[in-house]
Amino acid sequence: MSNDPMAAVLQYVAAFNRGDAKAMAATCADPMQILDGMSPHVWQGPTAGEDWWGEVLAEAEHVGASGYHIVLDAPRHVDVTGEYAYVVAPASMTFTLRGEQVTQTGSVFTVALRKIGAEWRLTAWAWAKGGRPARSEAAPAEE
Repeated sequence: MSNDPMAAVLQYVAAFNRGDAKAMAATCADPMQILDGMSPHVWQGPTAGEDWWGEVLAEAEHVGASGYHIVLDAPRHVDVTGEYAYVVAPASMTFTLRGEQVTQTGSVFTVALRKIGAEWRLTAWAWAKGGRPARSEAAPAEE
């Protein structure tokens, strides 16, 4: 892995885009913390990533969503202080909702990392939703 914390963030996002929970977990430190717009909103501890991903899959099945894909824009911050780093990147997410393509823009992905040995590991991340997702028609009321 690179000496750049952004490389670890991109590795995590690539694993997310593949739906690879084991690869996502491999980029995380123990303990891990996640703050997301999906209820119950906070996951923490050694299995936070796997617990969160299980909730993502359950919610996706419940609402008829699939094919989640995140794209990060150039980061606003990649701040490194010794063995700690802080990354803030504008983001967008596309997915299919009940058979229709949805794009969520204006989101922000914020990540805290810690260097463990020679590798950067995610210690916490938060996803802040942007505006209402755009669909080919109007966004559903529950969005």
